[in-house]
Amino acid sequence: MALRTQPIGKLYYRIGEVADMFKVNTSLIRFYEKEFDIIKPHRNNKGNRLFTQNDVDHFHTIFHLIKEKGYTLEGAKLQLREKRTVANAPQQDVLNSLLRMKRFLLELREQILFFLSFWILKFAFDLKTDT
Repeated sequence: MALRTQPIGKLYYRIGEVADMFKVNTSLIRFYEKEFDIIKPHRNNKGNRLFTQNDVDHFHTIFHLIKEKGYTLEGAKLQLREKRTVANAPQQDVLNSLLRMKRFLLELREQILFFLSFWILKFAFDLKTDT
């Protein structure tokens, strides 16, 4: 049950195209749309659903959780909610790590500049004393 890739650059996919990507009926696509609030297709004047690549990516995640990993609908909803919460939460550990690294690199730069200036002065003094 692999995802078939579509050509890059397409803005919207009809419901039949999305169903073909996952080799499922369009009714399952409509059902997932109703059950999962992260899927919000646009509608044209005739009322046909038009799915973005983002919607297709969400379908892929849902399809993977339910069909391939064996999650229940409620389990998949919970998993997606947790993933969204983690994704939206500030990444404090990463931020702290980056700040520590920045301090380390700034200190390292200062030390390198100090030693460079020391060696330049030493080299200049050695040249002066040799002559």
